[in-house]
Amino acid sequence: MALKPTIFKFDVSLSDVDCGRYEHLNLTVAQHPSETAERMMARLLAFCLNADAGLAFAGGLASAEEPDIWLRGLDGQVIKWIDVGEPSLDRLRKASRMAREVLVYSFNTKSDLWWARVGAKAQMPNVSIIQFDWSHLQQFKGLLQRTLSLSIGVTDQSAFIAAMEDSIEVEWRTLKHAD
Repeated sequence: MALKPTIFKFDVSLSDVDCGRYEHLNLTVAQHPSETAERMMARLLAFCLNADAGLAFAGGLASAEEPDIWLRGLDGQVIKWIDVGEPSLDRLRKASRMAREVLVYSFNTKSDLWWARVGAKAQMPNVSIIQFDWSHLQQFKGLLQRTLSLSIGVTDQSAFIAAMEDSIEVEWRTLKHAD
């Protein structure tokens, strides 16, 4: 019998000062049985940083043919492909051919090694690579509950995240900006 995903519900009040985006998001996120809590929280934050009508969680770990998050046009074309983790160079190339914009949110302890290995070769013009601070994601994971209300304020390259119990800040840096 296959393990089933764990379902989390997030009520997010999002204020992205840089983009002038102020939204209320009700998100249901399925945590794949093999997915760490840090990765799931990185997916949640990546979703919030790209919040847009039509943005949706895709197959991700459950489907090698789909990203973690995507935005598709009315014609089915992939407008935005978002992966969380450290994808292979082949996956990056495939994504850059399939989507107008590709974003990768790298986050774990292997992130620097991955970037050293693929960075010089990942020069596709429509690809951006962002690296979340690993220790901050570990703190973010500490807020996790099955049902959680969050206030997320985004400015510069950081997100101030408040829950009833605590608040934290997650910072990131851009390793590669799309041309």
